[in-house]
Amino acid sequence: MEHEHNHTHDHHGHHHHTFTRVSKVLIWGIVLNLLYVLIEGGVGVYAHSMGLVSDAGHNLSDVFSLLLTLVGIKLALAHANKRFTYGYQKATILISLLNAIILLVAVGVIIVESIRKFTHPEPIDGDIVSWTAGIGIVINGVTAWLLMKDQKEDLNVRGAFLHMAADTLVSVGVVIAGIIITFTDWVLIDPIISLLIAILILVSTWNMLKETLRLSIDGVPEGIDIDNLKSEIENIPHVRSIHHLHVWALSTTINAMTIHVLIDSRDNEDEVKQLIKTCAKESGITHPTIEFETTPCGWENTYGK
Repeated sequence: MEHEHNHTHDHHGHHHHTFTRVSKVLIWGIVLNLLYVLIEGGVGVYAHSMGLVSDAGHNLSDVFSLLLTLVGIKLALAHANKRFTYGYQKATILISLLNAIILLVAVGVIIVESIRKFTHPEPIDGDIVSWTAGIGIVINGVTAWLLMKDQKEDLNVRGAFLHMAADTLVSVGVVIAGIIITFTDWVLIDPIISLLIAILILVSTWNMLKETLRLSIDGVPEGIDIDNLKSEIENIPHVRSIHHLHVWALSTTINAMTIHVLIDSRDNEDEVKQLIKTCAKESGITHPTIEFETTPCGWENTYGK
């Protein structure tokens, strides 16, 4: 039997460059959002705006989430050691899961406080609310825009992007509420818009939560069609059968695979090996481990049998 492991250095170099760029964005996002939380929270209390106060609370959760994402990126770049032979890459998945949970908690707080505001409405200064929330649109919008390019490549960065995009939506909603209040004195629009935005955030967060839950228990990453992968490998010349096919995520950017392959002759190992590597790479798997066999052996009933 032979074990073959393929490590793509260009792939890691690309992600190292991406993570370095994203780290700078996150640091700026953390500083600006922390300053904005202090300003928005204070103005919200002064102006009696549930929209501003809830947005400030959500921004505070984002500061923590951005910090977690930054920590996750640093851990992903850390070297492996004898205690953690894969390094700390798995931490990116756990942090992504925690970010999704934080978003859901923030949504819950907004919903509860908005409902309370319906039963205890207070006068609101619409102009102050609008101008303060307008600053949030700029800060959160720019941060989200800077993260937009990389959020498709990494689930952890996607979480940070969703936080910033959600905050931008909340700020837009608060500005609209402030304008309506200025011209109509209808203060109930403040909690109404907060509830609508909470629903939007919930919808956008749900898919990320499902994906991170799946990855955290070593499920097949989204975007990988394991049935198609299995079929392609089985159709490779000289492959008689496969078993013990496992695909999982090492991190939010790196996918791994192990497979046992029964071939007709040892003479064909190199050819089959390269073709399997190609199939794996095309499926988004950069860490395939392949074990070859020339005689059938007993195995457990796992996927790929």
